[in-house]
Amino acid sequence: MFVRTIAAVIAMFAALLMGASVASAAPAKYTHAQATAQLRAAGITWTSSGGCSDRNRPNCTSFEQINQTTIAGAKTFKRASGCALTITGGTETGHASGTYSHWNGYKVDYRLSSCVTNYITGTFTSIGGNKWKSAAGNIYYRESNHWDVTYHSAG
Repeated sequence: MFVRTIAAVIAMFAALLMGASVASAAPAKYTHAQATAQLRAAGITWTSSGGCSDRNRPNCTSFEQINQTTIAGAKTFKRASGCALTITGGTETGHASGTYSHWNGYKVDYRLSSCVTNYITGTFTSIGGNKWKSAAGNIYYRESNHWDVTYHSAG
């Protein structure tokens, strides 16, 4: 019996190593309160043109259902850059749709500052069209009045 069990376990691992399909887990999410606690502790501020955090209003800045990786990425950016960092957009409605969207928790917008801009353009690789890519694979896109950042990893 023991030998058959061991053989079954070995067969299962071999199938996984040979590329058997394994369902990928959805990204871990934060509530707005959990995300703001993380940001506050890291010294990251945020602002809302509407002075609100309702995810269903485009003039609010919400972190409801933001990926934990996105918050970790913002914290890593703040620590590495040494810049004051203000988030002006989170998971609220009103941004472009798509898999790696604000609504799905992958993006935040940073207020423009010379420190943030100089760090991004001096540290990351230009990939054309006002876009820079970090070594961790995150994309920083310079829009007219903010940085639109897509976090694929916490780095």
